[in-house]
Amino acid sequence: MAERNNHLVIMAGGVGSRFWPMSTEEYPKQFIDVLGVGKSLLQLTRERFCGICPSDNVWVVTNKRYAPIVREQLPDVPVGNILCEPCRRNTAPCIAYVSWKIKSKDPKANIVVSPSDHIVTNTTEFGRVIRKCLEFTSETDSIVTLGIKPTRPETGYGYIQADLSSSSLRNKEIFRVDSFKEKPDLDTARQYIQKKNYFWNSGLFLWNISTITNAFRIYQPSMAKTFESLLPVYGTDNEQEAIDKCFPECDNISVDYAIMEKAEEIFVCPADFGWSDLGTWGSLMEHTKKDLYGNSCIGNDISLFETHNCMIHTSQEKKVVIQGLDGYIVVEKDGTLLICKLSEEQRIKQFSGSEK
Repeated sequence: MAERNNHLVIMAGGVGSRFWPMSTEEYPKQFIDVLGVGKSLLQLTRERFCGICPSDNVWVVTNKRYAPIVREQLPDVPVGNILCEPCRRNTAPCIAYVSWKIKSKDPKANIVVSPSDHIVTNTTEFGRVIRKCLEFTSETDSIVTLGIKPTRPETGYGYIQADLSSSSLRNKEIFRVDSFKEKPDLDTARQYIQKKNYFWNSGLFLWNISTITNAFRIYQPSMAKTFESLLPVYGTDNEQEAIDKCFPECDNISVDYAIMEKAEEIFVCPADFGWSDLGTWGSLMEHTKKDLYGNSCIGNDISLFETHNCMIHTSQEKKVVIQGLDGYIVVEKDGTLLICKLSEEQRIKQFSGSEK
């Protein structure tokens, strides 16, 4: 049974279109069925926390223009729990807003914050780790982040350096954080994974409501003052108007810079549950089944001949036949077809016309 003070915050305001032509700025990747399983990444994120957080304690922070999509895809989430940002201001203002909003309803809240566009393949292990970490944060004044055990020298992720010399007395799987590291170059990433105490930064955070609001008061006093001053209007008809006015004045800063790299009681729980932030078609390829020739296919009827190491996503097409490709992306969505070398994927924005 879900603990009644457990709350889930899903950050769903991103406008990334790296999965073009499937995702666009008008319909970003968190709202699409990237995996071909009949559910969007947002819906899969919500599903992972069933049994951990009650439906009434699920919160989604998103851009105003995406609120109707969120309501459509997550009908079990109360409309009042879908918070609308009037503009993009990174993750610190997003988390500050929802934290004081939750505090106005539940002063004993215990919170897990999750991105909306990641995947997890071992949901059983994920649930076990989240429950253990929530138990830890409910009993301490600590911030916990989940560190993913690296499987390769990845340059696209930030890293967490942990002190593995001794674990927390309350939980043998949780260790102090020594430092957060920016996305490294390849040589540095290779050094990290050889040292065994470096983990990918998953962007999953856990804390209780007192811990996070106190951290904002100490390290971001202006932001804390802004959202604490709105306590009388949360849940009223004046809330959105007040947020529209004050939100654009907040610093454009991530919670990593604003809080995580400054706070003292920061811990990491190293975990391994098949995690990916799905930043590229290549990363999707790594997390989907491949045929004997290294091809990942998502679609109803795909026939391949003399084709190797390709990522093919053509779920709208009745039949697709491909011959003679090696190392390509083939994606179709709403009449737009992309055929691109996997090695040239970083140029997709240029191909889509969204980057001149």
